[in-house]
Amino acid sequence: MPLQQESKSYTYEDYLKWPDDKRCELIEGIPHMQAAPAWQHQAITFELGRQFGNYLIGKSCRAFTAPFDLIISDGEAEEGKSKNVVQPDLLVVCNKSGLRGTGYFGVPDLIIEVCSPSTIRNDKVLKFNKYETIGVKEYWIVEPEGKFISIFTLQENKRYGRPEIYTDVDKVKVGIFEKLIIDLKLVFD
Repeated sequence: MPLQQESKSYTYEDYLKWPDDKRCELIEGIPHMQAAPAWQHQAITFELGRQFGNYLIGKSCRAFTAPFDLIISDGEAEEGKSKNVVQPDLLVVCNKSGLRGTGYFGVPDLIIEVCSPSTIRNDKVLKFNKYETIGVKEYWIVEPEGKFISIFTLQENKRYGRPEIYTDVDKVKVGIFEKLIIDLKLVFD
């Protein structure tokens, strides 16, 4: 939920000064508080992180799980001026030059958001549009209650195409990695 603040637009520089005991994201300069996720959310994120992480051992890409800042460029060359700082549940980066103290400044290759009742609007609308605009190759939206995943892949026209939908009985071939298959039975178990 957006924080009820004065109508000021905040930047990553402001975000870094906020207390560490409050989880929040900054979308278009507006702070959004994040509640602690449910245990199911944590279990799904952990299992996805485990499967991605095991596959990436010895490879040039890395997987990171929240809390991990993704500082999105708003056209500025300096990350401190960005008005968009989000904490995806899982992201994969292959260009490590964007790694910074609290996260990553740049465009990840893949992002996964596990929806919670309090984050569903941000995940499906605000973040979806932001990730598409910056060019994230694959965006996964995981819905724990229905036990399904929608996978959006960036098309040649720089837009996400129609999603591929998978359920808890499926195995998913990850588009950005030729040999990685995610077992959703383990993810939703």
